[in-house]
Amino acid sequence: MATSPPDPLRLLVGVTGGVAAFKTAALVSQLVQLGVDVQVVMTRDAKRFVGPATFAALTGKRVLTRTFDQADHPLGPHIELARAAQVMLVAPATANFLAKAACGLADDLLSTLVLSFTGQLLVAPAMNAEMWAKPAVQRNVETLRGDGVTIIPPGSGWLSCREAGAGRMAEPADISSAIADVCKEHRLPWPAS
Repeated sequence: MATSPPDPLRLLVGVTGGVAAFKTAALVSQLVQLGVDVQVVMTRDAKRFVGPATFAALTGKRVLTRTFDQADHPLGPHIELARAAQVMLVAPATANFLAKAACGLADDLLSTLVLSFTGQLLVAPAMNAEMWAKPAVQRNVETLRGDGVTIIPPGSGWLSCREAGAGRMAEPADISSAIADVCKEHRLPWPAS
């Protein structure tokens, strides 16, 4: 008798307003091809870099952007999406997002989801080198680590400010590996390679 395949990992991906959002689109494509069930949420500023239509085409799901988007979620998307996902990733995570998450502020759908979500949260920061080096940003990163958030550290390289330095979002393969590690650690489904 044949056994049915395990249920796929349910991953919620938050996209904030940074040029590295193009890398998140590549990551989402790779994850969907592996069999991961991906739902994308975007901030208002994220839509300035990559359109929701891109992520909708990659996932086959409507991208949510508004806190009170009740059409498919009568309890509110921040409740229903948070309960449905096993893992949440925010990539790119801007300095603004890190500050809001560290302080527990909830003024848009993504930040409200972070507060509602009880599963494993991973964050991939991306910003200008000077911003990344600021003590306030580093304090926020340490606060999030202390709260149990997995930080996928940025690398160094060419940045959109036309200079080289630290703050470049991790590559899609590195982020995918970090998600796989969290899934293995917490015995969550991960596609067989």
